[in-house]
Amino acid sequence: MSRQVLTPDVCVIGAGAGGLSVASGAAQLGLSVVLYEAGEMGGDCLNTGCVPSKALIAAARTAVTLRTADRFGIAAVAPQVNWDAVRTHIQGVIDTIAPIDSQERFEGLGCTVLREMARFTAPDTVESDSAIVRAKRFVIATGASAAIPPIPGLSDVPYLTNETVFAQPTLPGSLIVLGGGVIGVELGQAFARLGTQVTILEAATLMGPQEPEAVELVRAALANDGVDVREGARAVAVRAAADGSVVVELESGASVTAQRLLVAVGRAVRVAGLGLEAAGIAFNKRGIETRDDLRSTTNRRVWAVGDVAGREQLTHAAGFHAGIFVRGALFRAPASAAVAHMPAVAYCHPEVARIGLTEAEARTRHGDAVTTTHWSMAENDRAQTERDTSGFCKLVLGRGGRILGATVVGEAAGEAIQIVGLAMASRLKVGALTGLISPYPTRSEVVKRAASAYYTPKLFSGRTRQLVALLNRLPV
Repeated sequence: MSRQVLTPDVCVIGAGAGGLSVASGAAQLGLSVVLYEAGEMGGDCLNTGCVPSKALIAAARTAVTLRTADRFGIAAVAPQVNWDAVRTHIQGVIDTIAPIDSQERFEGLGCTVLREMARFTAPDTVESDSAIVRAKRFVIATGASAAIPPIPGLSDVPYLTNETVFAQPTLPGSLIVLGGGVIGVELGQAFARLGTQVTILEAATLMGPQEPEAVELVRAALANDGVDVREGARAVAVRAAADGSVVVELESGASVTAQRLLVAVGRAVRVAGLGLEAAGIAFNKRGIETRDDLRSTTNRRVWAVGDVAGREQLTHAAGFHAGIFVRGALFRAPASAAVAHMPAVAYCHPEVARIGLTEAEARTRHGDAVTTTHWSMAENDRAQTERDTSGFCKLVLGRGGRILGATVVGEAAGEAIQIVGLAMASRLKVGALTGLISPYPTRSEVVKRAASAYYTPKLFSGRTRQLVALLNRLPV
């Protein structure tokens, strides 16, 4: 069978968050678009990542609410978890969102959608089973998948990743989570709240480069949920037990046994099979080597967006990257993906939201010019009404009140951090946050309170008191 030859303005490889945004933007601007996707439309975020994990977390939170309802004068009950029904809930959320990412929608926008593997055969050519595509511009948006560490014996036992964990036919009685990063903590806590006995094994420190005080609150919450967290626990071997359970042997000589094993040690970019060498596209283990405008450093026809661009592995980063491509490649306007205000959220309980630099990172870069301010959720009235006061807002500030970073911990922290993100994107200083009028009572008020705390020493200093005393002598 002869293959069709296509010459679009833009060829996008990968229909995840970044690729779909690029294809949608280019098509609505009147350009011809070929969109490749060999797997599920919507990519990992819709099918195996953000959407199903947050749906699982919502179910787990409901179970906790039932157990702890006596906080509000309502009889607490032991939740009866129906795993089949939980899976139906998760799939229902996916199905509701899926039409936005569907092949039909993008064909309706004018895109040619090819559900095939694509590979470069030349710097200006991509081929697949049914087509040869010579495009003016190529966008690689193939994303990432679960990284599998080279632990002896791991390949010989059945294990789960975020790509398979939601499809389990039964809720495991016990689960080992290999990796204490954001994915491991989110999923480990959720399963524990649904009734699974969970052990998290982290070779280094739980949740990596977060503010230490934020991690401490998460540790306490995990312990309260019955999760056995072991830090500095390096796995050296994996084997199957006689009863079919999985045994993880640790460098310390100890071992942990559970019914199932979830591998959550990070993400590996998808570049295998793309034929990048044939197109002269430089890449490394982090992804495609790109300039700040996301253009390939070695092939001017090629851009990369999302996880494969070698930057932040976040769904909203992929969407942001798509905007960089549209502005830079299509409108020929200056555009850079190198920003300091990219937020990230761990949707555990308490929620941990971060933007910019931590205090330690800021002090490494800026030394003694760094100051911090802090406001506790215990001093937030909305948190008190909800009987959930775990958390805080911490602002990291440079010379003159420049905002270098922030961490917000607590319920809806991912909502509150956006206030700081807007200020950083607009290059506002901390004083701008003090002018915010927050509706009462809201948790987001902690951002304003933390900002106001920056000025407290000066506002109530002896010199200021003397000034007020002098002004008070004047006639009214």
